[in-house]
Amino acid sequence: MLLRHEPLIRAGAFACMLLTVALWEVIATRRPQRIHRRLRWPSNLAIVALGTLVVRLVFPLAAVGAALLATERGWGLFNLVSVPIWLTVIVCVIMLDVAIYFQHRLFHAVPWLWRLHRMHHADLEFDVTTGLRFHPLEILISMGIKLAVVTLLGAPALAVLIFEVLLNATSMFNHGNIRLPTRVGHWLRLVVVTPDMHRVHHSIVRQETDSNFSFNLPWWDRLFGTYRDQPAAGHLGMTIGIKAFRSAHDLRLDRMLLQPLVKENGANGRG
Repeated sequence: MLLRHEPLIRAGAFACMLLTVALWEVIATRRPQRIHRRLRWPSNLAIVALGTLVVRLVFPLAAVGAALLATERGWGLFNLVSVPIWLTVIVCVIMLDVAIYFQHRLFHAVPWLWRLHRMHHADLEFDVTTGLRFHPLEILISMGIKLAVVTLLGAPALAVLIFEVLLNATSMFNHGNIRLPTRVGHWLRLVVVTPDMHRVHHSIVRQETDSNFSFNLPWWDRLFGTYRDQPAAGHLGMTIGIKAFRSAHDLRLDRMLLQPLVKENGANGRG
């Protein structure tokens, strides 16, 4: 039953969050944007559709399907021990989140993985669609890692679905070009990654790019020493993106797909 409705649940949550954050960006904008949405959004949304199609073709069951299969076959830790389902769900959601944190760090540390991941960073503005902009090959590798973690944990399908919906929603939220009251933002970043926290990660400055890797829960950066409170130039003064890709032509879908083949030079180049 859960697997049958999983695409509908995810699509509904995706559409609601995208529309909510997009409207929020209009009502309470954090940073003025010099590149109009009409130049960025078509390619950013097209890459989402392409990535989703590729994942469904290569991994028809996806993460929820892998969880159901693991339960059926008795694979993974939580299929071998007796733990209340509510506790299993909570622990698995947290473990999946920390796995994504370390995966994110890996994509920054390994040059050939960075070539895939830097397409996400090469957006010249920072808004809700930036949170959806990932190269299809990166999405495939990420899904492979996620399937392995789900199987090793023996995570129940409910935990995986909750995590997938949360990860997708928080990615759009923490990439939103939205303004939060200062006090609210300060306390909120103790429990979830906020836009001001994650925006630092999209700085053109290498040291700031290699910080604030968390997507959902914000604790991992503080725990593992990668937390940075603010960008050196301030949120209104910082430059978004990568030095090697500053042209509006780099925002085109074909350029985005071919970007991993382009060598990156300069101060923050990694190969």
